[in-house]
Amino acid sequence: MTKGNETTITDELYAYTLAHNPPLDPVQRELVETTYARFPDHAGMQSAQEQAPLLAFLVRLVGARHVVEVGTFTGFSALAMAQALPADGTLIACDISEEWTAYGREAWEKAGVADRIDLRIAPALDTLRAEPHIDFAYLDADKGGYIAYWEELVPRMRQGGVIAVDNVLFHGGVTDPAATGPAAAIKEFNEHVSADARMDSVLLTVSDGLTLSRKR
Repeated sequence: MTKGNETTITDELYAYTLAHNPPLDPVQRELVETTYARFPDHAGMQSAQEQAPLLAFLVRLVGARHVVEVGTFTGFSALAMAQALPADGTLIACDISEEWTAYGREAWEKAGVADRIDLRIAPALDTLRAEPHIDFAYLDADKGGYIAYWEELVPRMRQGGVIAVDNVLFHGGVTDPAATGPAAAIKEFNEHVSADARMDSVLLTVSDGLTLSRKR
């Protein structure tokens, strides 16, 4: 196997990358800091900082008006995507925690996009089954449910619509032949996506791994 140019992402290079991406706005920055302060043991569930401008870019690139997020946590990624939507766009945010999403609600209000976000505190599969049409989806929830979520999302995506899936490298655990738990679930999910002829998919080494899939 021949690898291309290899770059080690040092702290300095990571800071350089952030400095050359669109910066987080004050509300986004405050939400990131609040999440780490309030939930230090769970803050790793928050999407990486460089993913916020990437998700916003993808929403605009697709021309999305109907977005679904599976797994909202404290609302950072939902905030970034909602800010990229047109004024009449809608983002349905799926989560099961009133506690965590309360911080998102506050941030969405501060940013003036609360009217674009429809938070559903319910099992995500139930929410997805009620959605007839999706332009863009972001999946970042319980890893054991990824295949089930995928199978509800794909039929509802418009042609040319995109699904972004986070944590598809699972801290490197996907290369472990003896992987168990979430790492094993992600391995199975990655194979499932690779074999899905309905979608064109690429797996990228962004943060903890990000798969982008376009509906054929």
